Amino acid sequence: MKKWGFFLPALMSVVMVGCSTTPEQPADKPDTSKAETTQPENAATTQPAEKPESELSPMEKHPNVKPKPMPTVKPKQPKAPETVSVGEKNADGKLILGQKEWVHIEGLDVNVVARIDTGATTSSVSAIDIVAFERDGKKWVKFKLAHDGKESKELELPVISTKFIRQSSSDETFERYVVEGWIKVGDLKVKTPFTLADRTHMDFGLLLGRSFFRDVAIVDVSREFVQPKVSLDASK
Repeated sequence: MKKWGFFLPALMSVVMVGCSTTPEQPADKPDTSKAETTQPENAATTQPAEKPESELSPMEKHPNVKPKPMPTVKPKQPKAPETVSVGEKNADGKLILGQKEWVHIEGLDVNVVARIDTGATTSSVSAIDIVAFERDGKKWVKFKLAHDGKESKELELPVISTKFIRQSSSDETFERYVVEGWIKVGDLKVKTPFTLADRTHMDFGLLLGRSFFRDVAIVDVSREFVQPKVSLDASK
C-alpha cells in the first residue's frame, strides 16, 4: 500500500502536465470564398443613354423602311464617227465631174489637172521615151510619164491596141500605143485605157474621154474641180 501511495501522486502530476501542453485549436472561421454576392432586389438596371433625333441615322429613325436601291448608271457609248463625203455624186451613185478635175496617176505619184473631154472616145496621157518591144510573142511598150517637169520611173505595159492618128495639117500619120493604167478621181479608182502621146507642150497632161466616165460618172461642163485632190499618202 505504501508503494501505491508513492506512485499515485507522481502519475497525477504527469497527466496534469500533458493536459497543460496540448495546443488550443483555433476557432473555425466562416468560408467566404464561396459566398454568393447578392444584389438587392430593388437595384436599378442601367439603361444606355438615348441619342437625340438629329444624330439618328435613317435606318434608326425608320427601322421598318427598306432603303431604295441605287440607280444603275450605264456608261456612255462613244459616238460613231461621222461619214465624210469624199465628193459629189448623183442619185445613182455616179461621180459628178466638172470640165477640169484633179486626177492621180499611178506611177507618177502626183495629182495632175485633167481635162474631161466629152468629145473624145479614148483618154490620153503625156508620155516620153516611148519604145515598143516584144515579150513572149506579144507587143509591149516602155515609157515614162511626164508632167510639169516631173517624170516617173520607166514603166512597162502590154499594148492592148494601136491607133493611127493623122494630123490635120498634113497627110502624115502617127502610131499611138494604147495601154491600160490606174487612175484615181475623188474616191473612184479605175483601170482605164490610155493612148501614149507627148503632151508636155500642151496645157493638159491628161485627157479623160468617154471610155473613162461612160459608166461611172457624169459631166457638168459648167463646173470645175468638183472632186477633191487625192491624198498621196492614201494612194500608196
